[in-house]
Amino acid sequence: MHATPDSNSEAQPVTLVAPAIRQIWQSLATISDPEIPVLTITDLGMVRSVRQQDDGWHIGFTPTYSGCPATEFLIAAIRQTLSEQGFAPVQVDIQLHPAWTTDWMTADARTRLREYGISPPQGHSCHAMLPEQVCCPRCGSPHTGLISEFGSTACKALYRCNSCREPFDYFKCI
Repeated sequence: MHATPDSNSEAQPVTLVAPAIRQIWQSLATISDPEIPVLTITDLGMVRSVRQQDDGWHIGFTPTYSGCPATEFLIAAIRQTLSEQGFAPVQVDIQLHPAWTTDWMTADARTRLREYGISPPQGHSCHAMLPEQVCCPRCGSPHTGLISEFGSTACKALYRCNSCREPFDYFKCI
């Protein structure tokens, strides 16, 4: 499931709020993940909702995991980006339940991961084991081997392609 713009309007008629909500979603789609710059926070499904309330704009946000070191950076980026677009005040509401899952990633995000050199998650998060076969994002070969269950970040595993001999990250199903 990928988050979609929430048209909840508590302070203004829907006819005035809906275009603003679409504009906010478009602005949020420009905020790149600092660890994987080819993906945005909306590509990853981290933005769960956008709502206007009496005290300003509320953005529902789920970090990729509760200890993610980029969380504070992303919260600041959300506030700055929306404030620069005239949407203030902005409150970022951290939502840890349900926990973020790779199932929330868009299909386009998975394609861009592969093009960037990271093998995208395979399967569904409820079967979150390392797959028996991970294809190389560089040459496409299925002949790969696990080097380490932990790659450059906690959400990735390190593999090597037995065909082109290149190492690569695999973005684990979470």
